[in-house]
Amino acid sequence: MDSIIEQNQKDGITPSLLLHSCCAPCSSYVLEYLSKYFKITVLYYNPNISPQEEYIHRLKEEKRLISEMSFENPVSIIDCSYDSQEFFSCAKGFEKEPEGGKRCEKCFDLRLSYTAKTAKEKGFDYFATTLTISPLKNAQLINEIGESLGEKFKVKYLCSDFKKKEGYKRSIILSKEYNLYRQNYCGCIFSKAESEKTPLHS
Repeated sequence: MDSIIEQNQKDGITPSLLLHSCCAPCSSYVLEYLSKYFKITVLYYNPNISPQEEYIHRLKEEKRLISEMSFENPVSIIDCSYDSQEFFSCAKGFEKEPEGGKRCEKCFDLRLSYTAKTAKEKGFDYFATTLTISPLKNAQLINEIGESLGEKFKVKYLCSDFKKKEGYKRSIILSKEYNLYRQNYCGCIFSKAESEKTPLHS
């Protein structure tokens, strides 16, 4: 990512970037950093989030953050329709997987596939995701999925590990500064159950 940014700056280019965002806290540092070098459109596609009220709450926080932060280049947002069945279909058979296992891999692929497809259809120069800022998520796996989908859809994927260079710590600072809602689970009912240490019902 750093080499791409450096080359674009040398060429005097400010490319367009479709950035998948999982939530406002995770996107805070990513937007602060990348908006210096890209014209960003945030894609809020997260059918994994349950219940719908939680999804709406997180979406509102994302929109509020974008409206309140100052950026060197324009930042806008695409609000996707909510359909939790898209997630449950991809997670079928992996319901009892531990957090961070195959179910999460399927979820990453679902959200990044939609992002890559949208980036191609709308003519973005790059696509990326805020998911790699989390210390609990496998950035290498996410980047492998992103690169594979970039090749499939013929659009460039911006590899990242946003938790590096104090990125995660900066996101916590920004979350406090903007009084952002910070959830205590990733988003799906399975991660929520695990966070609450309660058994799931069939």
